This record gives sequence, C-alpha cells and structure tokens, in this order.
Amino acid sequence: MGTRRPRFLGPMLAAVALTVSVAACGSGGTSASGPAGSGAPAEKIKLTVALFSDFHYAPLYEEFKKTHPNVEIVERRAQFNDHHTNLITQLTTGAGAADIVAVEGGYVGAFTPSPEKFHNLKDYGLDKRQSEYLDWKWQLGVSNDGSSLMGLGTDVGGLAMCYRPDLFKKAGLPTDRDEVSKLWPTWDQYVETGKKFVAAKVEGAKFTDGPGEHFRAMVEQAPVGYYDDQYNIIAGTNPEVRKAFDMGVRMINEGLSAKLPAFTPPWNTGIAKGSFATMVCPAWKTGTIKDQNPGEGAWDIAAVPGGGGNQGGTHLMLPKQGKHPKEAAELIDLLTSKESQIKLFKEASALPSLPVLYDDPAVAEFVNPYFGNAPIGKIFTDAAKALKPQKVGPKAGDILKAFGDGLQRVEQGKQNPEEAWAQALKDVGRIK
Repeated sequence: MGTRRPRFLGPMLAAVALTVSVAACGSGGTSASGPAGSGAPAEKIKLTVALFSDFHYAPLYEEFKKTHPNVEIVERRAQFNDHHTNLITQLTTGAGAADIVAVEGGYVGAFTPSPEKFHNLKDYGLDKRQSEYLDWKWQLGVSNDGSSLMGLGTDVGGLAMCYRPDLFKKAGLPTDRDEVSKLWPTWDQYVETGKKFVAAKVEGAKFTDGPGEHFRAMVEQAPVGYYDDQYNIIAGTNPEVRKAFDMGVRMINEGLSAKLPAFTPPWNTGIAKGSFATMVCPAWKTGTIKDQNPGEGAWDIAAVPGGGGNQGGTHLMLPKQGKHPKEAAELIDLLTSKESQIKLFKEASALPSLPVLYDDPAVAEFVNPYFGNAPIGKIFTDAAKALKPQKVGPKAGDILKAFGDGLQRVEQGKQNPEEAWAQALKDVGRIK
C-alpha cells in the first residue's frame, strides 16, 4: 500500500543484482498445526511484517487472528530508503529478512530477476487471484523469467493535483476543483497558472513545493520512461525525459518553487502552514497531507495536468528466509482482498489495484470530508483508468535520483540547466 512514501532517494547498490548466494531458510520451519491425528494444539508462531510506513494494517491483523489464533504478528517499520536497502542487504547476506516485506513499485524490478530469493506465491494458490488485478500491476509481481509469482499488489497511485483553495483565492484564481482542473489540462498551462500566482505576490507562499515530483509525474505519464521494452536504459535519449527536465527548470526559473524537497521535515511543515499552493498528489499522498494536520478543508484535489497517471504503489512479497510461508501467504491474501482494499482506501486513501472496485459504489462514490468533500473515488479511479503503464527496470530509483539531483543543483544555483543535465546523464551512464 504505502500511504507515506517518498520519492526514490537512495542508491540501489550493486547488491541489487542479488548475485550473492543466499543460504535460504526455506519453508522448513515447524508447521503451525500439530501432527495429523495427534490432537495437539496448533503451535504458536510469529510472523514479522516489514513496512516503510503505517499501512493501517492493525485491524486487518486482528481479523486474521480470528482464523489463525496461534499466529502472532509483529510489524517493523523503517524509513523508505532504509527499508529497501536493508532488504537488499538481508537478501545478500541471507539473514534478517521479515516473513512479509512491502516493496514499492519502483523497486520491485530490483528483485524480480531473482525469484530464488523469494517464495513462489503460486505454491500457495495465490495465482488464482490474477483475474482480479489490473494486468500491469499483476505483471510487476511476476519474476522476469515468468516462473514465479513473487508478490501481490496492494495499491496503485492514481495521480491528481492537490491545491490550497485559500491561497488560490488570495491569488485571484478559481477555487472550485472543477474550475481549477480546467486551468491546466497541460503542463505548460500549469506553469502559466503558476506565473499568475507568482504575479499576485501571495505573502509567504510559492506556487508549488519543488520540481522533483512534477518531473517524475511527467516521465511516468509518457508511453516510455527510463527503459525500453528490452529493459535497456534509454533515459538519456528519450525526449520525454528531457521535456520533463526542462519543465522542471521552467518552474525554477519562473519562481514557482518553494524549494522544499518532498518528504523532508520542512516540506511537512510547508503542507501544514501553506508554504506552497499545489503539489503532485497520488492517492496515497492525501494520507501524508492529513498526517501534517493542516486542517479540514485546507487542501482540495483537482485533476493532474497531462491526463492521469500513476505514481507509486506497493507489492507484498515473501523472502525465502521466512519459516512460515503458508501462513504468511494467507496473511497476504487477506491484506490484498477486495474487502481489505476497500477498507484501506477509506482509511488511508490507498487506491485499490483491483479494477472491479473502481465501479463499486464504496470506492467510486467515496468523498473525503478532509479535502472539502472531494470525490476522491472518482478522481483517482479516473486517473488510474487513464494510465498506460511503462516498463519499470531494476534501477528506476537510481535514474530518477540522478535527474532529481540535477534539478536540485539548478535550484540551489550550483549548476546551470545544461551543466546539470550533462552531469545527470553521466550519473545515469554509471548505472548498470
């Protein structure tokens, strides 16, 4: 799921290839039930679940325990980058991995070349779920060689644009979400709207947080991103990537940016205090906004420029080090069920990855009072339906970081745009 998920910041490391042999524990642990016919009570077992934020799973754990009273569930959390690099280390060394791990969509490709490091969910009957899923979401959880179902998807990050009606009013801009959406059907028009906001000189506020998330959104809206169909890195020659970079530079040069990188403490404070008026807003980020307590109605939600898209989303996977894969697979099945995905959408704005739910009134007609009764069900499902998925390669996170760092150097005055672009290409060229 992942309702508080930062952009890819940490290096994937050479260990991502996972070429080091792992002495996997396998499924040789004691069964959760006593020997057949023995009448012995089920053995107490413990499942660890490793996440990178609060996924709001606690009530679902309790539901699981009703049918698995012998199972104790222990959740451990780490910051986004630490979580993923820890998993790389754990798989490389063969020790320390949880029974269930959450892997963000941009990182899944780092692990799918190595199905031998994970339990195959087909062995526990979860391939029966395939028809429920968005096809591209399902395929992200399949090993590169097609032999293994390595993970089940939790949510997808249908894109929108969150905005502050109070700041728009001060700038003389429309505040109604439908009228706001009409301001920017394209990214060029979004920048033009931002120039009007800047001209209004709203005290203490910039038009947007920073260019990094906009760059990512633009690239991920394109038919092809950092990789071609054969998983070759083409970021340096793909004109869509350069177009997105140049748009980020425009935002900087026009004074639109508050220079607040996403998911930093100053950015969190800026959400609460209204330091910027707009932000790229996948479904799960509405949970991030609410966590900063800006106040009910402080933020609203409009359509994203460029026509929909996806950003983020998570899979749940079972490292082979886990000793209780049967019970762990059963827990994954419950956490990703239709009923659970509806609950998590209402509780944490985790947009379901099961398209049948997009027409379910519980999702399609859901409005969020915290965001001015925004019809987030319709807004985010429309965005998800408009998505044309890309190939996501194993180093997508590193590539995004290289270009994001380039934009940050421009913003900090350390390089001009051409210098920053050239260095970003060199950085990408070192990614193997």
